[in-house]
Amino acid sequence: MKYEAVIGLEVHAELSTESKIFCSCSAKFGAGINTHTCPVCTGMPGSLPVLNRQVVHYAAKMGLATGCTVNRLCKSDRKNYFYPDLPKAYQISQFDVPICENGEVYFYVDGEKKCCRLERIHFEEDAGKLLHDEIDGTVVDFNRCGVPLIEMVTRPDLHSSAEAKEFLETIKTTLSYLDICDCKMEEGSIRCDVNVSIRPEGSTELGTRVEMKNINTFSGAVRAIDFEVARQIDVVEHGGTIQQETRRWDDVKLKNTVMRTKEDAQDYRYFPDPDLIAVEIDDAWMDKIRSEIPELPVARYERYRNEFGMTAMEARQLSDSFAKAELLDAAARSGKVKPKAAANWILSDISKYLNDKAVELEDTKLTADKLIDLIVLIDKGTISGAAGKKVLPAMFETDETVEAIVGRMGLKQVSDEGAILKIVQDVLADNQKAIDDYKAGKNVTGFLVGQCMKASKGQGNPQMINKLLAQELVKLG
Repeated sequence: MKYEAVIGLEVHAELSTESKIFCSCSAKFGAGINTHTCPVCTGMPGSLPVLNRQVVHYAAKMGLATGCTVNRLCKSDRKNYFYPDLPKAYQISQFDVPICENGEVYFYVDGEKKCCRLERIHFEEDAGKLLHDEIDGTVVDFNRCGVPLIEMVTRPDLHSSAEAKEFLETIKTTLSYLDICDCKMEEGSIRCDVNVSIRPEGSTELGTRVEMKNINTFSGAVRAIDFEVARQIDVVEHGGTIQQETRRWDDVKLKNTVMRTKEDAQDYRYFPDPDLIAVEIDDAWMDKIRSEIPELPVARYERYRNEFGMTAMEARQLSDSFAKAELLDAAARSGKVKPKAAANWILSDISKYLNDKAVELEDTKLTADKLIDLIVLIDKGTISGAAGKKVLPAMFETDETVEAIVGRMGLKQVSDEGAILKIVQDVLADNQKAIDDYKAGKNVTGFLVGQCMKASKGQGNPQMINKLLAQELVKLG
């Protein structure tokens, strides 16, 4: 029998706020153990939380970007459970009235457009972290307690690990576009839990789901899903039944193990948090949130394909980076350069520089105006494409104009016909063997052009050199 996987995801993203969700402690990653703490985030008796307004703003922003209905009135709830890094023994989250509901996320898998529905987006506080050391034992670091999260819960609309990965990549890119999460996977900024079930192919009934936790990378999610689908098929094929349970994924051993059995919402004894008032988003606030949402990744991908004639890979690589996409669009809007020419520079030399230097585009001095000037100089024949590659590093590193860099480096292309003709004639005079080979029917054009470029110190206009060289060779018979 053939089986179909049914997959739902719960994606947690840390929000890029300066302070935590319910106190003024810094939310910055990487501080010394238990240095970003206070009575509120460590759950001291009598301490009172105050909701960070920016958390609500960011959560609603993500909701609008994913087509959700934003509940203009929502509340905070207590989710009760015990864990050593949860000092209050409850987490402040949202239960029956989340800030966002009923959204849709579109993405592409092998050229086919897919849609995964979002059931909800809610904000909540993160728990602390257990640090295990063979010598010192286990330490509880409360720095992460109270770091603001949004949790995005999907409907069971995904049917393969490939679909899950593309969905996750789209969520990550959207968060980056909105500038509400730093998306640093190595710092745990995005994490996910995966719910997996199987059913006979063609069936519409949902099977018994198994939740997997401890998934910190998208590639790990792929491995976890593939393992669990295979495990469930094996259980069913051997006459067993799938139990509703939570399992821990081990990405080193490439297997999962049982953490706890069946778990439902009532186990957490949710109730409204009595210390926090309801959240109301008025029209002015909603308008401000809406005004901050840019053209999103999938829309840009489709526009680059349809309007700029890019391949799927080119459009994907550009639309995946907000900074690169903005650079391209600014160049295209100028009307001075062709979008394809700007895209070629961004995808090749600009991306290579950023990768080699391990820097972000916004941290350099490269601007759209500089890129436009570079391309215009090449199109006019003022500099060669090879010279442009030499100019580019300085464009990243200095405030000089492109023209000033070209002048300083002596890269202005020689396009004076008289000067080029003199170079061509001198090269021919110094290369009698090449002339003899030409008369014998051999192709020596490439060699002679190279000699002319060398004689011009790389500044000769290649098109003019080719043209004048052809004319002179014809004269020689």
